[in-house]
Amino acid sequence: MADRKVLAGARVVLPTGIVENGRVIVENGRIAGSTPAETPSVDLSGHWVVPGFVDMHNHGGGGTSFTSGTVDEVLHGVHTHRLHGTTTVVASFVTGDMDFLGRRAGLLSELAEQGEIAGLHFEGPFISPCRKGAHDETLLRDPDPAEVRKLIDAARGQARMVTLATELPGGIDSVRLLAEHGVIAAIGHTDATYEQTQAAIDAGATVATHLFNAMPALGHRAPGPIAALLEDERITVELINDGTHLHPAALELAFHHAGAGRVAFITDAMDAAGFGDGRYSLGPMAVEVRDGVARLVEGGSIAGSTLTLDRAFKRAVTIDGLPVESVVEAISANPARLLGVDDRVGSLEPGKDADLVVLDANFDLKGVMRKGAWVVEPQVG
Repeated sequence: MADRKVLAGARVVLPTGIVENGRVIVENGRIAGSTPAETPSVDLSGHWVVPGFVDMHNHGGGGTSFTSGTVDEVLHGVHTHRLHGTTTVVASFVTGDMDFLGRRAGLLSELAEQGEIAGLHFEGPFISPCRKGAHDETLLRDPDPAEVRKLIDAARGQARMVTLATELPGGIDSVRLLAEHGVIAAIGHTDATYEQTQAAIDAGATVATHLFNAMPALGHRAPGPIAALLEDERITVELINDGTHLHPAALELAFHHAGAGRVAFITDAMDAAGFGDGRYSLGPMAVEVRDGVARLVEGGSIAGSTLTLDRAFKRAVTIDGLPVESVVEAISANPARLLGVDDRVGSLEPGKDADLVVLDANFDLKGVMRKGAWVVEPQVG
């Protein structure tokens, strides 16, 4: 017997726009086009139904790390983010020893093969010591294409993205290698000039890792990477919308120049996301989280975030004043497209996985469905 659900009465955000008093039909874990009239419905009047969130840059949560946690701990972190609406998540690693990263890739590739995560992202070690942020400088290295290839191979087809300082020796060749293997080459933790960034884009880079952060500031004589990344239609820019990493004016600047179709909201979350203040580790680095802001114990650099995407969504609409449809593009559709999973997730369309989020009129999360099963069942009526 088919498992059917009808979610009725909500404002539903579809690729074609907002449908008032809409219906979302779920059958056997997927969105269906029609259903028998007698199928019972869930009344979501006064709520929003939006696609499940897709986070392409996330290091952990719930007190656990994707870089160093056990398989069970990684699954706990993934579940923590699901409780906050992220139904698709990429596991991001911070800089580590090459052998260690290779072993982690082999371990977590199994979770990707099982569909628990959407692949792996290597943020480092191929980044600039000038813009290292919360990465261990002693472990950084130039992006030798042969070493980049080793990490890709270790991930067994599950590598989705590698962040590079493309101005370093081997950077451009590594971008070409990644593009040839269908892996996103992301420009980040970089000290590149405007011209060097343009060269990396021409070589095949398609993403800006957390734009504005860990790169030179925009200058009127030396525009640096920010101008090159914002102006080029081939680049999607990651933004961490937590109120700490970006001033609202910087976020507005990015949306104005890139447009909603070229923005991907990410969390860059670390262990404390969905957990709380305290002492943590980010790879080999000690981190203290205070008032929800993560900083290195030594030096005080921002060390990822404690953000969850439901908070990023609410902030984008209620504080930044962005249209709901634009936020859905940035938080679901665009990252799904970049990751190559938009045939299954990222929008509410027949045939796709029934991954969705229910928000109330204040944009607070009230329900989460993944593959047709409630992760958080809405308490309505």
